[in-house]
Amino acid sequence: MWRTSGMRIVQAVPLLLFVSALTFFLQLFIPGDAARSIGGLTASPQSIAALRHRLHLDQPVWERYWAWLRDAVHGDLGRSISSNESVAGTLTTRVGVTLSLVIATTLLALVIGVVLGMVSARGGRTTRLAADTASIAGMTIPAFWVGLLGIWIFNTQFGLLPANGYVFFEASAGGWVRSLLLPVAALAFALVTVIAKQAREQFADVLGRDFVRNLRANGVSERSILFKHSMRHISVTVLTVAGNHLIGLLGSAVVIEELFGLPGLGSAAVTAASSGDIPVIQGVAVYFTLIVVGLNLLLDLAIGWLNPQAVDA
Repeated sequence: MWRTSGMRIVQAVPLLLFVSALTFFLQLFIPGDAARSIGGLTASPQSIAALRHRLHLDQPVWERYWAWLRDAVHGDLGRSISSNESVAGTLTTRVGVTLSLVIATTLLALVIGVVLGMVSARGGRTTRLAADTASIAGMTIPAFWVGLLGIWIFNTQFGLLPANGYVFFEASAGGWVRSLLLPVAALAFALVTVIAKQAREQFADVLGRDFVRNLRANGVSERSILFKHSMRHISVTVLTVAGNHLIGLLGSAVVIEELFGLPGLGSAAVTAASSGDIPVIQGVAVYFTLIVVGLNLLLDLAIGWLNPQAVDA
């Protein structure tokens, strides 16, 4: 388990370098001029040139990237072009929102997905058909559509939940939960169906094995077979599926944050992309990579705790 975790941390270094370099050089293809966007249409060519020099936009791209990388190693991700605020400071205040959304979504999807998989594995043909239909729906219906539907039902029709905004946990725990319910539900819909399908197949396989028949013959209760013996066998596959969908989950989180007005990394990325704020875009890419690495590390530790042989294999 510790060897796998150590390898995950070591692999994070070249991954961060690759993502940061890719993001930095891809921004060269973004149409428009950041200096012109900040200076405005009425700015003179002299002031635009001075602004480009102040922002180091007149330097060769390799020099700019090396200077950024040198500062990033020391925790300095530069300053926002549009607001002149520290990128690291701005994103650090937002990362908690995105982490709350992604972690809550993953946990909810794991619990509901495993329960639905268990029910459909033990159910009849109708139950399996319903699970397959829900799985197809989860893979085809986009998260923003589910979010819009949730807003229409729970806010417009019944006024039960807020349609936008975010309440920090320190301000109100109840308000924090209410502000996350619709975004988490919209984001979790697709992941629930994927996990449910995988869990159903794994449960069906495990429940048909010889050791399960021996347990039943020895009088072990069905509840113990499901939650104690079978759950340990399917945990590796289910957690691996959740880890494989983390990147897609973060991509959908960008849309969901913008839809529900959540002040997370996703909404910062959308705002920065529209204004050509390259340092913020760069910083968001780094933070997203760290989140993926960190959450995958936690999933590895969970897999190692549940089934040590699976991690060391």
